[in-house]
Amino acid sequence: MKCKYCYEKGLEEFDNGLDKKFEFDFTEPCESKVDLKKLRKFLERDSEPVLIFYGGEPLMKIDLIKDIIDELSDLNIKFRMQTNGMLLDHLPMKYLNKIGKMLVSIDGGCKVTDKYRGRGVYSRVIKNIIEARSRGYSGEIVARMTIAQDDPDVNKRVKHLVKLIDSHVFDSVHWQLDVGFYGNDFDKTKITNFFTRYNASNMKLLKWWFKQIKKGKVYMIYPYVGIVKPILTAENEKDGGCGLRCGSGHSGYTITTSGKIVHCPIMNSMKDFQAGTLDSNPKKMKNFSCVYDCGDCDVYDLCGGRCLYWRQTKLWPKEGDDMICDSIRKYIKEIQKNMVTIYKLILKKKIKVKDFLYEDYFGPEIIP
Repeated sequence: MKCKYCYEKGLEEFDNGLDKKFEFDFTEPCESKVDLKKLRKFLERDSEPVLIFYGGEPLMKIDLIKDIIDELSDLNIKFRMQTNGMLLDHLPMKYLNKIGKMLVSIDGGCKVTDKYRGRGVYSRVIKNIIEARSRGYSGEIVARMTIAQDDPDVNKRVKHLVKLIDSHVFDSVHWQLDVGFYGNDFDKTKITNFFTRYNASNMKLLKWWFKQIKKGKVYMIYPYVGIVKPILTAENEKDGGCGLRCGSGHSGYTITTSGKIVHCPIMNSMKDFQAGTLDSNPKKMKNFSCVYDCGDCDVYDLCGGRCLYWRQTKLWPKEGDDMICDSIRKYIKEIQKNMVTIYKLILKKKIKVKDFLYEDYFGPEIIP
């Protein structure tokens, strides 16, 4: 695949100045050199280990996935995966059923998915998921979208995927905005137009979501339930907030191909954010949960700062970052305004608190 997101943009951006801000280590091998016995010992020291297969594309290394699962299968460990889904039919069910949750990349309907990810991608991914379901896979499958700068209609895209939730192809939806991650893609006019259209579409979708809740149906749309859950369970009152909602820097870490441990997959070569190695104690990893400045933002306790990489690299000018923050604040405020309705529906037993609960830190970043 040759996606028009990180793959294409990464090829176009070679001089973003980050080498002057951070120290880099480009010695990581392309192929994994991780000692599985050492990986096992590391995970044995974690009281609630979760291992996520991530890439690149993890299913390019099916034999390695099988070896890892075989090595760790007797441990009380949860396996998760983020994949483009193109090779999902190549993974034997014995191993697929061990992976209890996975995020599959898809951007909405056929036209938009194939536009950004390549001709035929949508049909192949859907075919592979339906086949996995028919073979007995019952784990959660998250439709993981990317919202491009020239196609901000999140309402239309999610509505298409909701139909696939209703037909038991997917279980849930998440999206990430393709903004703030590259220095060469900020154009004030274009981005202003993007957020004008995206915010309107997001509010339209949010209104629809609350309408379904009033009917007793809570769709697992992670950017929305991810705000409701900590309010209902008072998670956001702990330690001054939820921290980064993806878990990066405090609850989720990345094991590199050499066995180093860093705070985020896209920071795997940044020595400033190395947290340890497989010889480290997983309970004593270096914490980076508060190494950015959100000032006195009134939704920080629910947002957590959006993204460690975005906050640290500051590749966009302040006016661009402010647009991102304003967009997040807008939809969080709208959810807060409607919490009274949710409380009333729970009291009436039309919906339940558990309808908004989910497993933390297995993939959905929560904040787009």
